[in-house]
Amino acid sequence: MPGGDGGSMIRAHEFQHQGRTLRATLHLPGGTARRPAVVFVHGFSNNRMENRSFVLMARLLEDHGIASVRFDLSGHGESDGDFFDVTITGEIAETRAVVQAVRGLDFADPDRIALVGMSMGGVVAGIVAAEEPGIRAACLWSPAAVAPFEVGAGFLKGRDIAAELAEKGYFDADSHRMSPALVDDIARLDVYGRSRPYSGPVRIIHGDRDDIAPLSYARRYLDHYAGNAELEVVEGADHGWSTVPHRSRLHRSTLRFLRHHLE
Repeated sequence: MPGGDGGSMIRAHEFQHQGRTLRATLHLPGGTARRPAVVFVHGFSNNRMENRSFVLMARLLEDHGIASVRFDLSGHGESDGDFFDVTITGEIAETRAVVQAVRGLDFADPDRIALVGMSMGGVVAGIVAAEEPGIRAACLWSPAAVAPFEVGAGFLKGRDIAAELAEKGYFDADSHRMSPALVDDIARLDVYGRSRPYSGPVRIIHGDRDDIAPLSYARRYLDHYAGNAELEVVEGADHGWSTVPHRSRLHRSTLRFLRHHLE
């Protein structure tokens, strides 16, 4: 289902959720027919470009007739809100709201919506797929399922979370003020239990050199899904897919998976 007619376009869009504007970019193949659409969910403290990986993936989808939506979660990128007010519970709610809104847009086939999530966005995408009815497929890149276990143990990247919270009132996460509420929210997150009910196709793509979200936590997803998930392990790939061959492999695999399940 290649696009190929030269009428494709990229346009800005704004979603509204609980009084906040979530700013987004739409990638629309040419033509007036309703298209399958992919909603991208970026990672912790990142944005809708996801180090440009989401941009390149969106263009690849566009070339094959698949629309996509890249949006900034609140407190991230260009969207309203402060990072100090971010919670994963809120991100799940925002992603569900965006999916619901996308179904009503004139370019999207409401019955062919898929999710792609990176890192903590992969965790969010897995949960949203289970809790928002009608998601056709989900592709999780380097899902950070380790987060509740790491944060729950009281440390993040080897640093004592409680000590920093007591001293500063926040945990300094790569220059972002991580609130006590976000720490508590992550620690209580039942990643696998909340993802489990999803019965549609899931592809998890994970590097075996991921030192942020260890591969073992990606493997654990397979113990909870009912045979509908597959894990693709990419030898030598790190958490951010930071070489040309690894990122290319990630994008090609995602394209094949989405074309198969959306067309």
